[in-house]
Amino acid sequence: MADLKRSEIRAIESAIAFPRGFGYVLDFSDRTFEEYFQDEFRIEIYSEQFSTCGTSKRNRLLSYLQQADNSSALRVLRSLWDLREGILSEHEGLMGLEDAVKDGEPFRKVIERLQGEPESVSTDGIQTFSSDRTLEELVADIERSLAANKPEVAIDHLHTYCMKRFSHLLSVRGIECGDDEPLHSRFGKYRKQLVSERQLHEFTDRALKSFISILESFNDLRNNHSLAHDNKILETFEARFIFSSINAMLVMIRTLEAGRYES
Repeated sequence: MADLKRSEIRAIESAIAFPRGFGYVLDFSDRTFEEYFQDEFRIEIYSEQFSTCGTSKRNRLLSYLQQADNSSALRVLRSLWDLREGILSEHEGLMGLEDAVKDGEPFRKVIERLQGEPESVSTDGIQTFSSDRTLEELVADIERSLAANKPEVAIDHLHTYCMKRFSHLLSVRGIECGDDEPLHSRFGKYRKQLVSERQLHEFTDRALKSFISILESFNDLRNNHSLAHDNKILETFEARFIFSSINAMLVMIRTLEAGRYES
């Protein structure tokens, strides 16, 4: 039996009521609801087994959730979440859509609880590379945000950290970097200098080159989807992915730089 509280059942019911209303399951008809469970999960949702709560689509789903283990319930709920997100995107601009998005937040939290606490985001690439109180406070604040499982809050400061990091890496090579020079330009200069200093595998060089455009997009994230301004911030799962991706690049840079100074 899935470990679901009554409040979580209500959250699921409220979220799947969009767009047809309470008592429905998203926009499924009886036929498509049956096909969905057969095709996706090999479950005969219209069997007698799943009529313990009633025979409507909503009640059959609840009956299934009461009987399924956590892993199976999670698989179904994740799929319903993805379908709901697709429907929301198709109804962009519809009156009441904002309320529907809010109704989905408790549903998302049910999924997160069932799948356990998300893995913490590594900060292996974040380091105080110079004696600078501002840098020390920046790194400490990033670590606090991640410890609280709020990578979306750390996005702005991660961008600032990267600006300082690549400005420093250029400075120690005697390369000037203007205060108004954007992050992707700083990184582009750094990559060009790096490949002139040492032989890199083709894959590594391509990966570094791809980060020029990634960091250009990161500029937009910082300006329009972080706490740098009055923005709607990213979802936690997406911020976690973005932070982890940039951290992986910073880890590689740290390793390359350690080898350079050791030599």
